[in-house]
Amino acid sequence: MSISVDTFFLAPDAQGTLQAQIQQMVAEGILSGRFRKGEKLPSSRSLARHLGISRITVTLAYTELLANDYLTSKGRSGYYVSDTAPIPPSFTPAPRGADGVDWGAALVRHFSGGDTPRKPTEWQSYRYPFIYGQTDPALFDHSNWRLCATRALGQKDFTALTTDYYDGDDPLLVEFIARHSLPRRGIVARPEEILITLGAQNALWLAAQLLLTRNRRAAIEDPCYYAQRDILVQTGCAISPVRVDGDGLPSDRLPDDTDVIFTTPSHQAPTTATMPLDRRRALLARARALNALIVEDDYEFEMAFLRAPSPALKSLDEDGRVIYVGSFSKSLFPGLRLGYMVGSEPFIREARALRASVLRHPPGHVQRTAAYFLSLGHYDAQIRRMAQVLQQRRKVMETAIAEHGLTVAGRGAFGGSAFWMQAAQDRDTDALARDLRAEGVLIEPGAPFFHAAHRPQNFYRLAYSSIPATRIPEGIARIARHL
Repeated sequence: MSISVDTFFLAPDAQGTLQAQIQQMVAEGILSGRFRKGEKLPSSRSLARHLGISRITVTLAYTELLANDYLTSKGRSGYYVSDTAPIPPSFTPAPRGADGVDWGAALVRHFSGGDTPRKPTEWQSYRYPFIYGQTDPALFDHSNWRLCATRALGQKDFTALTTDYYDGDDPLLVEFIARHSLPRRGIVARPEEILITLGAQNALWLAAQLLLTRNRRAAIEDPCYYAQRDILVQTGCAISPVRVDGDGLPSDRLPDDTDVIFTTPSHQAPTTATMPLDRRRALLARARALNALIVEDDYEFEMAFLRAPSPALKSLDEDGRVIYVGSFSKSLFPGLRLGYMVGSEPFIREARALRASVLRHPPGHVQRTAAYFLSLGHYDAQIRRMAQVLQQRRKVMETAIAEHGLTVAGRGAFGGSAFWMQAAQDRDTDALARDLRAEGVLIEPGAPFFHAAHRPQNFYRLAYSSIPATRIPEGIARIARHL
């Protein structure tokens, strides 16, 4: 690898000769670790031209560094960082002086410090990862995804690859969602009513920004998806947590001044409860009476492998008050960051404008790759394969849980990819998770899902999407030994 000539510059207030300054620049680059062993330095001619100095000055500096073992010369190939160059220090450089800016006063809004926990990035190194929302490499159709990506990068799709859509989306992807994905949920929508987003979380953020202010109230499920609560807190709106039961969100507990209702009716996050049809109709009627809007997060409907999924809340909506959020992150892979939002045209128009002001649009080549993967049937094939594997893992998990006497607080009647678990009342599952890590077991503590005012510590989530069936019994046994 070659070191770019642009990394070199002469400081106007530097001390010493030009030759000494060049020697210092190279030595500091090596000692700081920026220049690594074996990397090629710019030629004396190019560096001299870049700095506007004599070539002989650069040559003399390189020669001195060569004598001091910082550099080595390879014939006519040029100068390289020597294999025997001083090793960069392993200590952390001393911090610079304090900023002259009072950031406490300068920052008018804060987005850090929310409830959303950081999941371990090295989860694959654990033997028993009951971790939710990660991709199992054994289930992903990498070969066909690569072929679709190659096709999307071809000359035929040059426009889709390079065009700045501004506030638009790839028409092929939008068409597939309108003609294939949404009808499976009972939803009929025109392209003007569909917006591609950077995953479901981006869609939820857009909805919150457009619908909520400090003078409005949002009703959320309790427990709920913690990132959803963080998004709402950032808007400054009033938040009313509504405790869910075995059928999800009870509409009769919604406050009378509710403006927007956020719900996960297909697979309640995290309890996995599925809202029955009569309760969905009751929720729509209650929203109509309140003149409230509903944001439906249908994040895992593809994982309904036990029975056909219930119709989406949006499919029952006759008033246009439901905003539907879907995602490909759970069924393909989370790093894709691709989802979509469906709503009435006036809402989508404003959401499109807001998205454009923040990020324009999701990358064109990612949208086109996904469009090919979906339209060529690879997506449906992967969903079928995942359903078979997840159903097998679920059976193994149910057997192991029963054998060890663990308590299931919620299991999705239609499928899903996780169990919502409950430990003894006095058991802190955050401490449990720390203890289990030492034994190669990952679980997800349940406290962050609950509203802070009444946050039980004895719930936890066990997912089976990322752990082979053969390892599930031993993993459950290890959990049981700590309960």
